[in-house]
Amino acid sequence: MCCSFGKMSGHDQLVLCLCELTRLLWKLLLPLVVLVLLLVAVAVLLVLAVRFWLQSNRSARRARDGRPTVAFFHPYCNAGGGGERVLWCAIRALQSRYVNINFVVYTGDLGVTGQQILDGARRRFNIVFPRPVQFVFLRHRLLVEPSLFPHFTLLGQSVGSIFLGWEALMEFVPDLYIDSMGFAFTLPLFRYLGGCSVGSYVHYPTISTDMLSVVRERNPRFNNADYVSNSLFLSAFKVVYYCLLALLYGMAGSCSDLVMVNSSWTLDHILSLWRAPNRTSVVYPPCDVSAFLDIPLEEDGDKKCHSIVSIGQFRPEKDHRLQIRAFKKVLDRGRAGPLKLVLIGGCRNQEDEDRVLMLRGLCQELGVADRVEFKLNVPFEELKRELGDATIGLHTMWNEHFGIGIVECMAAGNIILAHKSGGPKMDIVVPFEGAQTGFLAEDEDSYAEAVERILALPPAARLLIRSNARQSVARFSDQEFEACFLAAMEPLMGTLER
Repeated sequence: MCCSFGKMSGHDQLVLCLCELTRLLWKLLLPLVVLVLLLVAVAVLLVLAVRFWLQSNRSARRARDGRPTVAFFHPYCNAGGGGERVLWCAIRALQSRYVNINFVVYTGDLGVTGQQILDGARRRFNIVFPRPVQFVFLRHRLLVEPSLFPHFTLLGQSVGSIFLGWEALMEFVPDLYIDSMGFAFTLPLFRYLGGCSVGSYVHYPTISTDMLSVVRERNPRFNNADYVSNSLFLSAFKVVYYCLLALLYGMAGSCSDLVMVNSSWTLDHILSLWRAPNRTSVVYPPCDVSAFLDIPLEEDGDKKCHSIVSIGQFRPEKDHRLQIRAFKKVLDRGRAGPLKLVLIGGCRNQEDEDRVLMLRGLCQELGVADRVEFKLNVPFEELKRELGDATIGLHTMWNEHFGIGIVECMAAGNIILAHKSGGPKMDIVVPFEGAQTGFLAEDEDSYAEAVERILALPPAARLLIRSNARQSVARFSDQEFEACFLAAMEPLMGTLER
């Protein structure tokens, strides 16, 4: 660069030098700008080509089958939890209403056949389907396993779900895609690449304002390790990480043409993150209320040993440790009489089984092993029998999104004792016609005190609460779910029948 100043003023000289510098930079950057534009153009063309190819595959498949297909993304469909019950009831409802539509489930359960999965749904949930359900087995479910990401777990699972969703899309292109397990980052993939209509049933937001508050306030939880909560720097970093993840999560979720949430608590968080109020509605999950109505409601004053039953998968957030420690406190006080604790739940994988071993070890350590029973992956009839024998239904998860197990306990005639947060507090353990339906607690002491208070009640008073609870949960029946779910799905299903 050469600047001829001559008799120019200092200002003119500066302007001239800046102009020369700008021209030089432009010459240097022009090839880079052109390269970036070419790469963007190639990327756009590639996306369009993939979209065209996928839509051609769908058109060929539909021409061959003659019927449109609805696909549910549920990599753990054989887990046997409340989310799986929602899946099977949803498919059963749609099959009964729409006879000319095929239904597919994307699953990562490679160790079983499709028929074995359906048999498991019948045994565990008493659900029988009008027609066969097809399964697409995904080989890389490991990509969404939390154990694969010891750090930045939510981000890792979210990115992993994109790759797992890509595998699903490559295997089968549906007409309508429903994420029924909370993998919102798959929604833009199926909408923009697959050209599908997309919907979602949200059990629990991937990230919530409550999670942010836990980190901001530096409270130790199962998802906020002590070394993070004890460090101001790490806590601040985690808040920024959560905020960025919440932004991306909201962008992904907003792609959904239809959003169903399972409770008022989940609704509040999804509306604040996804910002799609006109497309969002509450559809309470189906609870097999009717299956428990034949359990007689009688006074239980003649029981020689009262049973406390917990229903829930053996996941860390269910906080079974709190149940065992609170139970230990009740026994130590010696005011409740003979008691036993029965922990009923499903194990999804080796990690869950290891967690059960640790819980058994905790029982040994506290000296209550002879009073605590573990019942894993039990069939429906055994579940019903245990609930029929129980006095108290116990639930300890903080900010449980809904709580199907809570409703089942109430329908079976148990007095429910649940965590004072989330769905139990806002939707389930609420007064019915002005009368009490259960109890809420939030720590070891309050749980132990509530157990003692329940067992100290006269049998007639317990019977009244049990009767109120049973009547109140009729709004969570399978029939109510089917009516609300079909009404919510009707706009999307209508597009398939055209």
